[in-house]
This record gives sequence, structure tokens and C-alpha cells, in this order.
Amino acid sequence: MPAQDAPAPPPELVALAQAHGVDPKDPGPGGVPVGARTLVAVLRALGVEAGTPEEVRAALDRHRAEQQARLLPPCVVVRQGRRTALDVPADARLHVELEDGGVWELPRGHSHWLPADLPLGRHVLTAECAGGTARAALVVAPDKLPELPTRSWGFLAQLYSLLSERSWGMGDLGDLADLAQWAGADLGAGFVQINPLHAGLPGAPSDPSPYRPSSRRFADPVHLRVEAVPEYAYLVGDQRAEAEELGRRAARLRAEVLAHDGLIDRDAVWALKREALELLHEVPRGTGRDAAYRAYLRREGEWLERYALWNAIAEEHGPDWHAWPKGLRHPDGSGTERARKELADRVEFHRWLAWQVDQQLAAARAAADGAGMPVGLIHDLAVGVHPDGADAWVLQDVLAGGISVGAPPDAFNAHGQDWGLPPWRPDALAAAGYAPYAELLRAAARHAGAVRIDHVMGLFRLWWVPEGHAPTEGAYVRYDAEAMLGVLALEAHRAGTAVIGEDLGTVEPGVREELAERGILGTSVLWFERDWAAGGEVLPPDRWRRGCLATLTTHDLPSTAARLSGEHVELRHRLGLLARPLGDEQAEAAAELAEWRAALTRLGLLAPGEPLSMPVLYRFLGATGAGLVGVWLPDLVGDPRPQNLPGTWDQYPNWRLPIADGAGHPVTLETLATTPAAPFLSHLLAPTPARSPMRPTPTRATP
Repeated sequence: MPAQDAPAPPPELVALAQAHGVDPKDPGPGGVPVGARTLVAVLRALGVEAGTPEEVRAALDRHRAEQQARLLPPCVVVRQGRRTALDVPADARLHVELEDGGVWELPRGHSHWLPADLPLGRHVLTAECAGGTARAALVVAPDKLPELPTRSWGFLAQLYSLLSERSWGMGDLGDLADLAQWAGADLGAGFVQINPLHAGLPGAPSDPSPYRPSSRRFADPVHLRVEAVPEYAYLVGDQRAEAEELGRRAARLRAEVLAHDGLIDRDAVWALKREALELLHEVPRGTGRDAAYRAYLRREGEWLERYALWNAIAEEHGPDWHAWPKGLRHPDGSGTERARKELADRVEFHRWLAWQVDQQLAAARAAADGAGMPVGLIHDLAVGVHPDGADAWVLQDVLAGGISVGAPPDAFNAHGQDWGLPPWRPDALAAAGYAPYAELLRAAARHAGAVRIDHVMGLFRLWWVPEGHAPTEGAYVRYDAEAMLGVLALEAHRAGTAVIGEDLGTVEPGVREELAERGILGTSVLWFERDWAAGGEVLPPDRWRRGCLATLTTHDLPSTAARLSGEHVELRHRLGLLARPLGDEQAEAAAELAEWRAALTRLGLLAPGEPLSMPVLYRFLGATGAGLVGVWLPDLVGDPRPQNLPGTWDQYPNWRLPIADGAGHPVTLETLATTPAAPFLSHLLAPTPARSPMRPTPTRATP
């Protein structure tokens, strides 16, 4: 149970917290009140001072007065096809300025309704009455997200771990295109899901986790295939010789990983690529290429300008913007314009890098589409960003300062979790019309057939941990889920992408149902699919939800090979991570396998006495009605190692392991393409005509 400070907070502080969307009780058994110290810190991050009784009363009075005086909320998000009531004065006159330039005049009346047939898009709503005039962003979203075109299977891959004989020491976007082409054209796979490709925090040693990036808006140039940059063909003389020498040094890096069982050294890879890309940046662009570059700059706008400026300043002053000279600590600071001019060459280089990554992402998607994949690439959107990074600097006015996202204590972690990621401020996000959130989603979906949203429950609420507090001393802060889901639905609709929510772990009642109703797929891992109402028995295939991505494992869980052999328990024992004696943990793991063996035998998927194996488990997934079935790419060669072992930092090489065979020897993409497991699994999981189409999700009646 979460440990909160005593005594219980006074009623007025509780009322103030609730007024600002802060849950005053812990989610654990009994609903222990959140401590006053935590509530005060969370409210301060929301711009509300509540350190004394006088401040609390003043803040309550101010909030009530603002609510009474408000003519319109800062942002209105509605669903197309549904009439939406607005609480405005009877004499108010409403009109909507459409994003395409048109205007809708709405009639006066005692009850004001926004019509059901407003066009999709981001508009402006204006209300005029005797008391004044107010304007608000109006987002009209589709009722449901795009559905999957068909039931399909595909690969789950950590791109950095997928080395080919051409990559420079880690997997790159050229490897992604090749993987998609092979999986789609030769195996009939419907998708490839990869880890977040977000830009990492610069500096060495860098944080290898793709889930704590500097920017979620832009991808990391470390993923570039240098030789695929068109200007590479026009290198001459000393520049050509220097680039080829860098390629030879990269080959040695690759050999260190593949031939000598080394770890992926992202910093060494980037050092070589940066030198090569500096050379390529000096090559003059042709007329068409230059026009394409200018079009990209116009499309990306101010966020790109600020992202590039952050990177240029970080080269001068380090990546932690909190420690920069005072005039540079905000994008509109007194020194930023001077820095923009003084660092113009470096700003331009970082803009150009972002363009190169965008182009190679587009090429990888084209490869997936060209291979006939009905879904294509599934990109992963992390739940947050590094507090010292580019997005935290650019978006500091809509992110909560002094707060970190985490998770409260639960059955798996009695101490709670602190992920070190600043959350959106729900009030500031609404005041901005959800534009930063929409732009982030737009970028994530641009080169994707589907987007996976990490910790999708965060669209409803997030566990805020104030700076200096233990993870147990946090509080849930609620978001306007209707608005968050509506903006997501609009951007997904416009991009034609499906959305997959990572909804593993503790989920608030009603959240999975709401996500399903909006057309967002969930994530189902075989080992966790149980009928808990029936004592935790194995859930048979015909009772799995259809709207999900079904898998045997994820990047945070034991590999299939390790789970079948019990090696995952031994690994945690070697690292001192077990909470119980080794024998107890091994007995529990063996009992779980025996339970699954018995269940699969009853279902006729396993012959009596037949050992539990990876193909049998994938056959089970194929027998479910899941819309997507994901094959962990390392399963093709029996790699027993997890890519990430939660609870470790330097004890385990998280996010740095290449795909390897059962003996731990790294294998290339070319080797994976020749393994007999690939065509076998593709045949096993190929949708049959009778179960191929996704059953339409019923539409809830319009209120």
C-alpha cells in the first residue's frame, strides 16, 4: 500500500486538488488519502500555490470565480455524428470558423448545441453575448479510429539489435526497409513493429533506452544508412576517401558485435556517422532535392527550428538546458535569438539531419507497402521525454516542472516506480488547444501504418511524483480523456493509421472498454491472459479479445526461449533480483509451464506427452481471434536474452544486445532470412479466409 505522509490533508486542500483534477486518494486498497505535502507539490506544478490555509482558500475562490466567469472552455473536443451541448448564456451567439476558411453560424436559443454534422478538423468556436466574447479551439473528431484492413501477423523488432552485413555497428533504416521487404514479400507478414526511434539525448555515454528520449517529435539520425543519403554518390576526392575510411572503421565496429559477441556501442556508431554526415552536408543539393528540403522545412515549422537550435546550443553548453546560461533556458529567452544567429551553421546541420531521417523513414514505409503489407510499419510512441532534452525545453510551458511520471506500488513492485519523465500539464495542454499533442501524434503517424502508444492509460490519468518524493508519495492527475482520445482519433484518421495501446499491468476499470469502443487495439501477452474470475485459469483462444496485438513476449519480458527453459529465473538469480529463494521461483515457473501444457493438451493443440514448444505457443496465438499476432523476431533463432531487464541499470546490458542464437552468438539479418523457422511460422500464422477479415466493432448508439 502506498505510504503517504500523515495526517490526512484538510478538506479545503482536498477540494482544491479535486478541482484541478488531482485524485486525493491512493489507488491501493482502502483508498488511503494522499498526503498534504504531495498535494501541495502537485498543485504547485499546476500553477496553484496551496502551502498555507490562506493560499488554499484564495485559490479555491479564484477557481470558482474563473469557472463562473468563463464563457467557453479553452478547448472543445466533440465527436462527429453527435450533437454536443454547450453551457453558454441564453443570449449567446455562436459561430464556427472552419479550418478551410468557411464559417458556420449557429442559431440562438436557451439550449445551445453544436450540430452533429460539423466537418472533421481543427476549427475555432466563438461565443458572443452581453457579457463579452470568447474564442476556443474546436476539435471535431471521428467517432472511431480507422480499423485494421485485415487480420495479420508480423514481426516485433528492436531496430538497433538487427544488424545486417551493411549496417555500421547497429541496425539502421536501411535494415528496416530490407526486413519489411523480406517479411512482406517472402513470408506474407502484415506488419513490422519496432521500438521508438526518437532522438536520444546527446553526449557520451548516452542513455541507450529508447523510452527516455530527448525528443519524441523527431527521430534519431543514428538510425541513418549513410550510403543511402543521395549526396553520397557525389562525394569526390578527399571527401570520398574520408567517407570510405569511415565505412571501413564502421565495418570493424560491426565485426566487433557480430564476430566477437560484443555489445552495440551507440556512441561509437554515432561518432562515425556524424563525421560522414558532416561530409555529406557539404555536398551541394540538386534543384529538386533543394526544393524538397525547403518543403520539409515549411511543413515542420517552428518545432523543427527550436529542436535544431536546442541541438546546436547543446553542442556548446551540454545537453542539460537547466544548466545553460539564464538567457538560453527558454526558447523565447533573451539570448536565444543571438544564439540562433551565432550558431546558424550548426542549426542548419541539425535541420538537415532531421530531413534525412524523415526521408529514410518514408523509404522504409514505402518498402513495407511495396511488399504488400496490409498494415506496414508500426511505430512506437514513448510515454514521455527526458527532462533535460529538446522537447522538455521546447515544450516547458505545457509540461509540469518538478514532476516525474511513474507508477504507484502494486503487486509487482512494492516501492512504486519513478520513470524520470515530465508529464503534460492538462490545463496548459487544453489552453493550447491540444496543438502540441496533435503535432506529436501527426509526426508519429506520418510514416506508419499503425502507431503503438506506450502506457496508453496515461491518456486518462498519470501518476505524478513530485521532485524529492519517493514514488510511493505521488498522486494521480487526471486528463480529459474525451479530448485526448478525440485528438488522437482525428490525427489517426487523417493519417489513415490504426492505433495500438500498450495496456499491460494495472488498468483503471472502464479504460479498456473505452479504448475498445473508440477502436484502439490493446496488447495481450499470452502468459497474462487468464480468467481471474475463475481462479486464474488459462483463457482459451475463443475468449481472447479480437481488438488486440497478441504476443508471447515484449522487450521488457523474458524471451520465449528463456521462459520455456527457465533461464529467466536463473538470470534474475545471478543478478540478485529475486525476492524469494531460487528453488521457490523455479518451482513456480515450472508449475506455470505445466499448467499451460495441460491447457494446450485439453484444447487439442498439444499431443499428450508432447513437450511445450515455441511453435505450439504461436499456434495458440494463431487460434485466437486477435487482429494482430506479433512474432518476437529473436524467437526465430531462439535468443534467450531479454532486451531490457527492468530493475537493472549497469548490472545488465539493457538496449545494447544484438539478436543472437540460442548459444548467444549474434546473427545478421541475412542469417535470419535463411532460418527455417521463418517460413514455418509464416505458414502457421497465415490467416485463413474464414477468419481473415476483422469483425466490425459495434458502434455505440449516439446519445
